[in-house]
Amino acid sequence: MSKVKPLGDRILVQPEERDEVTSSGLVLPDTAKEKPMEGNVVEVGPGSRNDSGTIQELEVKKGDRVLFAKYAGTEIKFDGTEYLIISERDILAILQ
Repeated sequence: MSKVKPLGDRILVQPEERDEVTSSGLVLPDTAKEKPMEGNVVEVGPGSRNDSGTIQELEVKKGDRVLFAKYAGTEIKFDGTEYLIISERDILAILQ
């Protein structure tokens, strides 16, 4: 279990790493790799408050595999693992 608990409508995502070798066998340097856009939801915040003051729960849940905007979120490193903290509005789809 993660020791990072997102607040509000934020989601803690562990991005999936891209292959370092192309299908033709070329090794890609870090500068040539695209940022990952898929990841697994590790933890979710409680949701955001709507106009009436009640908490609107998030659509994604812990364990979902999601597609997110390319430059979304804030990168953090915790206990040697890289994560992104993303707002729910930056989640584009839940992958099944």
